[in-house]
Amino acid sequence: MKNLQRVHLNGLRALETVGRLGSLRAAAEELGVSIGAVSQQVIKSESQLGAAIFERTGRGIRPTPLGRQFLDRLTTGFQTLDTAIAMTRHDSDAVLTISVAPVFASKWLVPRLARYARAHPDTKLRLDASIGLVNPDSSDIDLAIRVGEGNWPEVKAEHLLAQEVFPVCAPALAETLASPADIMAAPIIRDANSNIEWNIWLKQFGLDQAHLAEGDTFTDAALCLDAAIAGQGVMLAWHTLAHDALAAGRLVAPFRERATTRYSYWLITSATRPEPTKVRAFKAWLRSEIEATVRG
Repeated sequence: MKNLQRVHLNGLRALETVGRLGSLRAAAEELGVSIGAVSQQVIKSESQLGAAIFERTGRGIRPTPLGRQFLDRLTTGFQTLDTAIAMTRHDSDAVLTISVAPVFASKWLVPRLARYARAHPDTKLRLDASIGLVNPDSSDIDLAIRVGEGNWPEVKAEHLLAQEVFPVCAPALAETLASPADIMAAPIIRDANSNIEWNIWLKQFGLDQAHLAEGDTFTDAALCLDAAIAGQGVMLAWHTLAHDALAAGRLVAPFRERATTRYSYWLITSATRPEPTKVRAFKAWLRSEIEATVRG
């Protein structure tokens, strides 16, 4: 590895970041330094390498033909380093890092974590509230919970729960719904970001969502649920979102029929590393809680 001695690591990092992001400004923001500092690192590194990695044009900076090949390999190298460092963070059984969608965390998972803490007092949880795809091999995430079809690449995906949807509303509004057809005249609470259509549930009764009444629209499922609890209308909910409000009597499911979507909850873990004890323990606990939710 004597070639690595020709260039300082910070210089290589500057070259890789500029090449990956396409500008000095973006690289400076990611690295937390000034644009001038990044520029100087690039110039110094090119001098140490004895080759031009970038060419300067009136439209900014772009890789030379040699630079493109060099930067591709440099990015691969830094990704390998990042993975190696992430692996050391996974070795500790003291902290379990879980990536989970905010609405699943707030409406279902967090209220149950006290039971997990009592059963596993030596493990501390760190929740990363996000919906983006994560790869445990290149991050500090031990386990992710995602909704989808289970076809994510380069990860291990284990089925947790099929997603079923059904209407819910406040008890007073439920008293006006004698049959599914009555929903067509009720105010409908809509989630603007949802990819689940009302027809998934309505079609079994020969009804069409095109004839649903107007109602309030929100960009977050948790807000939709709060609006339903407040009596603002009927929403299309699912197990983990509405379970606790239903159990407390703040919401009612006026009809017993449910409809299965093409989506499910999945447990996402590394496809390459042995599974730590802390991950196995949390998965077992989570499955038991999910089973209790379905039974309830």
